Amino acid sequence: MRFWILFSALVTAMTATAQFTQAPLPYSYSALEPYIDSQTMEIHYTKHHAGYISNLNKAVKGTPAEGLSLTALFSRMGEFPDVIRNNAGGHYNHDLFWSVLSPEKSDPSPELLSAVSSAFGNLDSLKKRMNEAGAKRFGSGWAWLSVDPNGKLVVSSTPNQDNPLMSVAEVKGIPVLGIDVWEHAYYLRYQNKRGDYLAAIWNVINWKEVSRRYAEALKK
Repeated sequence: MRFWILFSALVTAMTATAQFTQAPLPYSYSALEPYIDSQTMEIHYTKHHAGYISNLNKAVKGTPAEGLSLTALFSRMGEFPDVIRNNAGGHYNHDLFWSVLSPEKSDPSPELLSAVSSAFGNLDSLKKRMNEAGAKRFGSGWAWLSVDPNGKLVVSSTPNQDNPLMSVAEVKGIPVLGIDVWEHAYYLRYQNKRGDYLAAIWNVINWKEVSRRYAEALKK
């Protein structure tokens, strides 16, 4: 008994001193079924995302990156090695990803819907553009809907764990929606059919959160 008390205290202390920590998943592992299966969700959250955080905390320790926020790291990404770039992106991207998924149905806000119509014609056209960006991403990466520096919505794709906030990104902006197209996000359920995964994920998009992020991005 004493061992487990000491072990628990040690884990708590280590977590408290970690620069980056993992927020609780806002729903159960099975909440997004049948579109995303519970086994994929559990592995994705507890292994992949947790791994990025652990590796990031190790990578920044004792370096100029120590103490910087994720957004501060992204603005200076060209100064840091790939181990920080990959794991900082992996942490931020997954935090965003979990938040823009939900088992509860919702709709875009009138403001977001108006911006989508202005940029892409309609919501179906946006979905098509996002799906194309994700499907055409060679290897692993992400599809993004972002607010660009001019306040306009733009669709883009990044490799690996890059994102539009990074100084090294080809298309820069503030992400409001990100779709993970790494195989670990869908392979157990969809195998090599990335297109089927991309079509299905729109059933669990949290438009309320995407709308909130859009409103916040316009203020920056």
